[in-house]
Amino acid sequence: MLPTIRDLAIDGKSVFIRCDFNVPIDEFGNITDDRRIRAALPTIRYCIDRGCKVVLASHFERPEAGKFDERFSLEPVYRRLDTLLKIKEHLYFDDSKDPSVVSPRARELFGKMEEGDVLLLENLRFNAGETKDDPEFAGELAQFGEFYVNDAFGACHRKHASIHAITRYYDREHKAAGFLLTKEVNFFHKVLENPSRPFVAVVGGSKVSGKLEALNRLIGKVDKIIIGGGMAFTFLKAQGYEIGNSLVEEDLIDEARSIMYKAKKNNVKFYLPVDVVVASELSETATVKYLPTQEIPEGWMGLDVGPASTRLFREALNDAHTIMWNGPMGVYEIEKFAKGSIKMSHYIAESHATTIVGGGDTADVAARAGDVDEMTFVSTGGGASLKLIEGEELPGIVALTNGGES
Repeated sequence: MLPTIRDLAIDGKSVFIRCDFNVPIDEFGNITDDRRIRAALPTIRYCIDRGCKVVLASHFERPEAGKFDERFSLEPVYRRLDTLLKIKEHLYFDDSKDPSVVSPRARELFGKMEEGDVLLLENLRFNAGETKDDPEFAGELAQFGEFYVNDAFGACHRKHASIHAITRYYDREHKAAGFLLTKEVNFFHKVLENPSRPFVAVVGGSKVSGKLEALNRLIGKVDKIIIGGGMAFTFLKAQGYEIGNSLVEEDLIDEARSIMYKAKKNNVKFYLPVDVVVASELSETATVKYLPTQEIPEGWMGLDVGPASTRLFREALNDAHTIMWNGPMGVYEIEKFAKGSIKMSHYIAESHATTIVGGGDTADVAARAGDVDEMTFVSTGGGASLKLIEGEELPGIVALTNGGES
């Protein structure tokens, strides 16, 4: 049983909350999508309302450890929190540019905090100890809270200091999951263990390798699988099609055949694109053709599913009661190769099914399509949600259920 923040006697205490503020930022330092910040607000406000001293910590991108880099600072997150929380002088940020994260300035700010105050630490990955699951760094972080709350579902599949090692400094009465983490875990568990049927999995993205275990497990769970994106070409080549210069994982062709065989054996309907958008190069100015999958010319590459495929996929979705979508249908970042992903988003949003969107790219597609509010649930964690689908235990979640050891 996953302990939740409601199980903790946090009133008037200091609380260290591990968040996932790894949000997209443009070249001017502006946050372009603040969903992950907004998703953490219920847990943060719950603590504020109980007179806690709240310390927030998160990673952001992959900076070089041991060096401060303005491009990876959490200052834009601090500014957005200032707008969203509306607590002004009660919100602090360690702006000392100290890559240790547990800087003298951070300790000073923590020391003068009063009930209801919030402190945001700098990017955890500035400190090399974060990604190394270093117990010493974890111990320094633990000094910022009498209680530990993990609300970073998107990072729970990683054994990092602020996710894993830090829990060794808290017993069962002093650590728990935040509202977001609890919601994510419960939702995926419910959908995977007792879905309303027909249950359809829509799986896209560039590579089969990253989703191999998920596909193998889904075959035993779903009624239909729809494959799109670059990963479709490994399956098409496994069927004997010529795919030109399209992305393919040669070493996984036998595995692709095995997955399709298992699907047939389990009476799972398996859908692949029947036509594709091809170009001679991956470019915004490239000339494109719409061709059946059997007719991809030598030297050309498939970069999106075609209109016949999207109609086929829509028909496959028509009777669905549960739809899980992870991965775009093409190179959606370029407009001329985004239509398949956008249409898939529309079809899923318009369905009467319970719809679950997993993965950052997939959520980005749904946002671009204007469909986020129509989806039942948009997960904040791509890698973590895939690990749950694969049936793996997430280190960050296991650590919350253990005593002082994890």
